[in-house]
Amino acid sequence: MKQMATKNDSSVSEFILMGLTDQPELQLPLFFLFLLNHTVIVVGNLSLMSLIILNSNLHTPMYFFLFNLSFIDFCYSFVFTPKMLMSFVSEKNIIPFTGCMTQLFFFCFFAHSESWVLTVMAYDRYVAICKPLLYKAIMLPRICCLLMFVSYLIGFTSAMVLAGLMIRLNFCNNNIINHYMCDIFPVLRISCSNTYLNELVSTAVVGTAIILCSLIIFISYAMILFNIIHMSSGKGWSKALGTCGSHIITVSFFYGSGLLAYVKPSSAETVGQGKFFSIFYTFLVPMLNPLIYSLRNKDVKVAVKKTIKRITS
Repeated sequence: MKQMATKNDSSVSEFILMGLTDQPELQLPLFFLFLLNHTVIVVGNLSLMSLIILNSNLHTPMYFFLFNLSFIDFCYSFVFTPKMLMSFVSEKNIIPFTGCMTQLFFFCFFAHSESWVLTVMAYDRYVAICKPLLYKAIMLPRICCLLMFVSYLIGFTSAMVLAGLMIRLNFCNNNIINHYMCDIFPVLRISCSNTYLNELVSTAVVGTAIILCSLIIFISYAMILFNIIHMSSGKGWSKALGTCGSHIITVSFFYGSGLLAYVKPSSAETVGQGKFFSIFYTFLVPMLNPLIYSLRNKDVKVAVKKTIKRITS
């Protein structure tokens, strides 16, 4: 390819994303399906964020964290959805090298930030159920803001490390990425550089995040379960499980789909499976989060009724 080298001394200045499928008859139906999905994500998360802002009864630590979760999902959907929608209506889905690295950075940033926000939410539920009398003293506004700042900082640092290592790689003749977005391992497969360091650091960064977040969430819910078992009233049981149910479902979807997409043998046969499972955490989870928290939460239902009444009156 006779093109100017990019700053990383690569002979490739642009990539071609293969997309989700190469079957022509599926392109148009998939375009409308993912357009509908994107609309639901945007409307759902914006609505939930607006409800939290407009209703004073939702100005609590739990909904502050939920607001940040919705904000991340809202931004997250714009990282890859527009490019994916273009792939269904374009002959060649071309993305510049800088655009690919930018997409990879923001994908890593929002994915890592969301994993830590979900972890903070588990800790919040632990304090609320196991230490109810100390809840307001522990979950002070400045502590909540600090927890969110740390979550975003870890996400930003992880993304800088992972994207920084990708930029140093060379890409010779092969510029076709077998994916619908610039994900780490599909991009590594087409590099003509030695990718051992990238694979090692990527595994270490992602693995450490998964282990730490999973451990904190597991310990939080183990303590919650221990506390619930010793509750004498059935009402206490119901309330405790009700406040945790939505979060458990969200965590299960997020980590379950992520593990199915990445924890597998690296072979050509599993590339298609990886693309399929990655749809769950890139498109399904951001869409389901506002629905899960809205349908399973009495406070949100009350806030919806109040907001509708305020608008119509």
